[in-house]
Amino acid sequence: MKAETERSEVVSHFDESSSEACVGCDLEADLPPSCPVALVIFGATGDLAARKIFPALYNLALAGRFHPDSRIVAVGRKAFDTPAYVATIAPAISEHSRRTVDAEIWTRFAGQIGYLQGELSDRALYESLAGVLRSAVMPRMRLYYLAIGPDQFAIAAEGLAAAGLGSAVFDGARAGEEGVVSRLVVEKPFGSDLASARDLTRRLQGAFLERDIFRIDHYLGKETVQNLLYLRFANSVFEPLWNRDHIARIEIDALETVGIGTRGGYYDRAGAARDMLQNHLFQLLCLTAMEPPASLDPEAIRDEKVKVLRSIPRYEAAEWRSRSLRARYSEGRSPAGAEVPAYLREAKVAPDSTTETFVALRLEVDNWRFAGVPFVLRTGKALDRRSSEIRVVFRSPPRALFSSYGGELGHNILTIKIQPDEGLWFSFNMKVPGRPRVEPRDLRFGWSEGDGLPEAYERLLDDAIRGDSTLFIRADESEAAWDLVDGLRRSWGEPVSQGAPASRGSSASRGANDSATLLEYPAGSPPLRLPGVFP
Repeated sequence: MKAETERSEVVSHFDESSSEACVGCDLEADLPPSCPVALVIFGATGDLAARKIFPALYNLALAGRFHPDSRIVAVGRKAFDTPAYVATIAPAISEHSRRTVDAEIWTRFAGQIGYLQGELSDRALYESLAGVLRSAVMPRMRLYYLAIGPDQFAIAAEGLAAAGLGSAVFDGARAGEEGVVSRLVVEKPFGSDLASARDLTRRLQGAFLERDIFRIDHYLGKETVQNLLYLRFANSVFEPLWNRDHIARIEIDALETVGIGTRGGYYDRAGAARDMLQNHLFQLLCLTAMEPPASLDPEAIRDEKVKVLRSIPRYEAAEWRSRSLRARYSEGRSPAGAEVPAYLREAKVAPDSTTETFVALRLEVDNWRFAGVPFVLRTGKALDRRSSEIRVVFRSPPRALFSSYGGELGHNILTIKIQPDEGLWFSFNMKVPGRPRVEPRDLRFGWSEGDGLPEAYERLLDDAIRGDSTLFIRADESEAAWDLVDGLRRSWGEPVSQGAPASRGSSASRGANDSATLLEYPAGSPPLRLPGVFP
């Protein structure tokens, strides 16, 4: 009886106007407004929903990309009615939206939200949800967003399928309903190793068809990352040079000056390799190294990304160790002067933890285009700089003509800046005015500020609603990346030793690894330093 009452309250909250079906709508991104969708957000009272999902949806509404006939069913454990829940969303949008709140748009957007309370493990929740979604006001396009803990992904997916809301045949039951499209959005992490990733894939695919599963990585929604394909394949000045004959090395960084903050419970189980290397950095590597796809069809692009991951050798343990460097930050200060506690003193970190907070790795993509070109990947916390970028370092020109000038000719470097200061920098050699000397100079392009670049979640949510999976991760792609990270982590074997007190001095390598190769930067930039000392 309680479930029936809650279902009725949610349905009655929505405007009783007819809802336009949009199962077969045009998916062209430049044809606003978007399709009406019934968007179900699990974990709607959590931080991700407040900081990212709802602000992104509101910005889409401002841009005419969230259809006025769309409906949002927010599912959470807390005891709210719909008006009380909507009242918690308003300040979150004011704080985190990149656009100023428009009273008229907000009023309409708020009227599209309903709240449903329940436990993910309770079958009654999914039956209540099914009743809500089958009401006359609901669109026939459904998108289920799992903004919940990774240990609950499969539980929620199977709960939906058991209630007839999935898209695959589940436990012998008929899949979904006639004329309904159902899609599932899953946040990272997609498992914690290859075995768990495969198990998660098996359970998710038991509830939803693979074509309907959208594994989201917010890095792929960033405007600069999206432009990688266009930069490479829409410009004849770059693509002919994008190979081993002209490129000396490629460097991919995702560096932060802050520590782990309040994420100790999750981070201590993951570490830098699993938290960032397996997904964000490998995705950037794939887009940088992939061959031209046969078309812009999502599967054609994702096929080429998987080929890149499969072209990376599975090294023996000694080779993995020689190609990697890992560390953990000790007590120190950030570049802004803030105190950074030692990792082992962070909240929710085990006192005997062996988790790394920094990893650098040198790989090769063993195919015709990039054979012999090193790819250096670096990511970590509490570092001396904040930077997410890709640097394509071209081979130096012959020096004979300029030998009388003395010194070294700098590399031409194409830097694709993801954050901060999104844009492109190109470094080239020029004569110094009035002097017989050659020095590097930069040609810079940055995206206009204006209202700011669209947030990654705006693009990804819009794509998921329209069914465009280009910027989402396929199961085989995720598993190929886990296969690589598992090999790396097995090779480390011994625990990470604790760093010494804060030091900006030299770092020490471990074993046979070449720390200079993994930490050096081109064009005279200072090498990377931790607040502590490398083990």
